[in-house]
Amino acid sequence: MALPSNDERSLFTLIGELPDRVSDLVRAEIDQVKAEMSYKAKHFGIGAGLFAGAAVVGVFLLFTLIVAAIFALALVMPGWAAALTVSGVLVVIIVILVLIAIANFKAGSEPLESIESLRKDLDVVKGTGEYDRN
Repeated sequence: MALPSNDERSLFTLIGELPDRVSDLVRAEIDQVKAEMSYKAKHFGIGAGLFAGAAVVGVFLLFTLIVAAIFALALVMPGWAAALTVSGVLVVIIVILVLIAIANFKAGSEPLESIESLRKDLDVVKGTGEYDRN
């Protein structure tokens, strides 16, 4: 007896094959996602490494520009005074950046309004808080 062609298979046979086909499809999709994530992670890592390299070179550039500023000021004042002047400007920049950072940390450390709202809702549901109708 010859095997039935795909067109002649019974409905029960097709329904019986369905779980295997679905699991094969799911496995194939998971493998595809893994491959795509691996590809993206590899390229993200390369990009991050290149940014880090550029940052290191940028720091050396900053040092070079600071030395150039000291040498330029040394043309009109003693070298020690030029170095102190540039250092003073750098201290002012650092203080400004630290003050801005502190302000941002304070703003970021405030409790989230949505969390406070959820706490109030939970208290109302528990019966320990009052419902605000505003």
